[in-house]
Amino acid sequence: MMAAFTHQLRVYWEDTDAGGVVFYANYLKFFERARTEWLRSLGFEQQSMRRQDGVMFIVSHTDVRYLKPARLDDLLQISVEPRDIGRASMDLFQQARCGERLLAEGQIRIGCVQSSSQLDFKPSRIPAALMAALQAKQP
Repeated sequence: MMAAFTHQLRVYWEDTDAGGVVFYANYLKFFERARTEWLRSLGFEQQSMRRQDGVMFIVSHTDVRYLKPARLDDLLQISVEPRDIGRASMDLFQQARCGERLLAEGQIRIGCVQSSSQLDFKPSRIPAALMAALQAKQP
């Protein structure tokens, strides 16, 4: 299992609902941003992967638990921890925290698909260079 990557982000007005707390669906956006930054920290930008390797990642499953609310101006830490890496998909465990408070956590499955087949999202192997980077990060 790989050590967790953490990305910080601030809660803005646009992230909150009428009750003044982060709208539940926005945690999925926060998780997405952290996954993008995690890939970038490994040396892989999604736009470059699409252009150079002809692949992109899509979310195929989410399972999120909401535990405590985040509010306007909170500074959140969003983690990404790979749990299972297959040939064409990854299961990731993600958490949203504000300081020591655990706000939400979830299992997210992302799949690698051919970017040229956007209408049917044909599965594709995760690029070898990314697999090598993931294996190099394992303890």
